[in-house]
Amino acid sequence: MARETMTPEERMMAAIRLEKPDRVPIAPLMCTPASARLLDLKASEILPQGFDGLLEADMKVFETFGGWDASSPINDMDTACLMGLKIKLPEGDELEAQVLEGENWSVEEYDLLTEMGMLAFYTEILAPRISDKEPEDVAALRLEVLENAIKFCEECRKRGIVPAYPLWTMHPFFSMSLTRSMVKFTEDLYYRPELVERAMKAAIPEYIDLLIGLSEATGVKVVNVTEERAGAFFYPLKIFERFWWPYTVQIVDALWSKGIVTWFHLDTSWDKNLPYFKQLPRGSAIIDLDGTTDIFAAKELLRDHMCIVGDVSAADLCLGTPEQVEAYSKKLIDEVGGDGGLILSSACTLPGAIDAENFRAMLEIGKTYELAGR
Repeated sequence: MARETMTPEERMMAAIRLEKPDRVPIAPLMCTPASARLLDLKASEILPQGFDGLLEADMKVFETFGGWDASSPINDMDTACLMGLKIKLPEGDELEAQVLEGENWSVEEYDLLTEMGMLAFYTEILAPRISDKEPEDVAALRLEVLENAIKFCEECRKRGIVPAYPLWTMHPFFSMSLTRSMVKFTEDLYYRPELVERAMKAAIPEYIDLLIGLSEATGVKVVNVTEERAGAFFYPLKIFERFWWPYTVQIVDALWSKGIVTWFHLDTSWDKNLPYFKQLPRGSAIIDLDGTTDIFAAKELLRDHMCIVGDVSAADLCLGTPEQVEAYSKKLIDEVGGDGGLILSSACTLPGAIDAENFRAMLEIGKTYELAGR
């Protein structure tokens, strides 16, 4: 049985600073479909309720399952248009909302995006195009998102836990890929690279300002940068080196100069890209992996340089047994967290088909399993 001598905030900060906490901190990546399942409801009953209903469901799961150390924010589907995304909400017994990816803006509009800036382009041009909202409605929605981020952080603090970060945000590279579409954006990278580079150079400074402003407004010194498509799972390293890595270094350096840690949520396999992250200042970033990157190899590479988050799989949480979840969680704690630098979590967000007993098993092992040497 692990003996607790730290608060959740102290425990999380020890892991982020690559120190050894009293026990491994736990931060499952929450999502509304999983909350619905764990509360014996349907996602289609909760997702249309708006932010307050989604937040209430997530916090009810926290209370029902005995809590953890840090919570991740929820995504209100009504705000997806701010990211240039069309969303199909679940119906009936469907478990998840779906992103309807498409070519939402044309190659001819790169110059407009570069001239206006990404935020203005999305607010004034893209969001009204893909939704039923007018530009002034979208602008009001941006303010609402900030207010909701503040509200989420306040609800975490009421429960004595840490907001893992105030808001999910997408790296501009990922955002362009989703809104141009994977196929068209890939064509741009190879056949019109100068357009992508100009757009990235325009987007990065305002993205940095957005993240710093979000940290200042919420008082949270960790911000999220989500990326799925820049890794070697999709593109050769020459694409990563030209269109993602230099801009990402710029982001991390700017945030770190303000004492802000970058929490990278990296979906798909980043095995070939991980060595680059050693170039970042020690402790300036966190790597959150979704189960397709080899987390044990990542630990060997980034040991005493960067905190790692993960990575109990959706397959185990949905289809496994509590014993399987316990065994893998122990392996993570022993091999990734044994000398500190691990935050125990799900591989990506909790799945919509999650089994409640498997979820309990992950939480219980995190709270009770002794770190080696304790």
